[in-house]
Amino acid sequence: MSTGTSDRSRADEPRFRDALRGLPRRVWVISLGNLILQAGSFLPVFIVLYLTQRGQSGAASGLVLGAAGLGRVLGNVVGGHLTDFIGRRRAILLSVVATSGLTAVVPFLGALPTIIAVVGLIGVVSQVYRPAMAAVLVDAVTSTQQRLAAFGVLRFAQNIGSTLGGVLGGVVATVSYTGLFLIEAGALLLFGVIVAVLLRDAPEPESASGTAETPAEAAVGYRQMLTDRVLVRFLLMTVFSMFAYTQTAVGLPLHVDEVGLSERDFGLLMGLNGLLVVLLELPITSVVSRFRPEYVLAFANLLVCTGLALTGVATEMVVLAATVMIWTFGEMAYSSIVQAHLASLTPPGMVGRYQGIYGAAYAVGTGAGPVIGGAVYAAAPWALWTLVGVMGLLGAQLSLGLRRPEATAAGTTAVDATAVETAAAEAKAAEAKAGEAKAGEATAGEPAS
Repeated sequence: MSTGTSDRSRADEPRFRDALRGLPRRVWVISLGNLILQAGSFLPVFIVLYLTQRGQSGAASGLVLGAAGLGRVLGNVVGGHLTDFIGRRRAILLSVVATSGLTAVVPFLGALPTIIAVVGLIGVVSQVYRPAMAAVLVDAVTSTQQRLAAFGVLRFAQNIGSTLGGVLGGVVATVSYTGLFLIEAGALLLFGVIVAVLLRDAPEPESASGTAETPAEAAVGYRQMLTDRVLVRFLLMTVFSMFAYTQTAVGLPLHVDEVGLSERDFGLLMGLNGLLVVLLELPITSVVSRFRPEYVLAFANLLVCTGLALTGVATEMVVLAATVMIWTFGEMAYSSIVQAHLASLTPPGMVGRYQGIYGAAYAVGTGAGPVIGGAVYAAAPWALWTLVGVMGLLGAQLSLGLRRPEATAAGTTAVDATAVETAAAEAKAAEAKAGEAKAGEATAGEPAS
């Protein structure tokens, strides 16, 4: 399709503000539930402090964090599969109920191997709801602007919840770690009640042919996902982007300490980041919605990594605050559009699996960032900031290829010419042949008249 047609289709879209006002109830239900969930999410933040209080070593805490990280990677993949096969609502309920029960028993566990196993399992089941929530949002909206608005609202709720959770968790932890984990279990169950009462699954998505996706199509499509070249680019971009971004929690505090600033100064820098995100991310989403998403992602990658790379030459608080503002604006542009754009690249019937494998790539990047980043910084700080800059260039280059061939004047996108679509067609053909064979056998078995 021509660029002119694409531009006209984009012009026909409602404005971001109108799309925000017109979001369906399902988006607000999920966003409210996510706010509550994030406000009560304490285990990932406080598990190390809890283990230290119990006399466990740093190495033991590392094992627990490693198990949780591996669990998160697996949990997103499993969650994407369950989302597409048992439905969004059931996947969310399964996730929050199982996570609630496991979280509630953590304070009563004794042996370290048991703690490692349970926290690792929590890492798995706690991620199942994430692709399911994303799929609910994708199901609920019809236009690109609405999709951006829906994910923008979800992110806004998540940011508010995380901010409240940090304050609440710090207060409760000074009183009782047992209470901390029990409150998290309660927040999970409250989210489950909201979903159970207020949310119903949308009708099953249809395939490009206009019929519901068959089990054979779904199974073959899932096996063939990684042959989708656009998806692979997206996953690599995600790993590089998240590796770089996690240096805000690894390289940045190490640098702050090295230049003689205090923990209070680091807290102020992160507070600046949080304030900007809460106040400006939705307006930023409105701005970036006017541009092609692959360009926005490329620019955002460059902005995040430029801001972080400049950290290495900043030695005063004012200059560091300026670098934080640079990478925060990149963070907001990236986060406002990334999942919504992935939804536009997803073949019919595979929203959960595409969002799930994105979540796995996200977990890989955020898991590798602290380990590799810390080791590189210990060897040579300049090498880490150089590596971050390289990651930005790679992420930007990959982002520019995140576009499907456009197929119709209505603005819909065609699935890339990959085995995802081919395998689905082959599955249908195989089913048709099997049906013909059965019909032939039935005819052959009928008595002659």
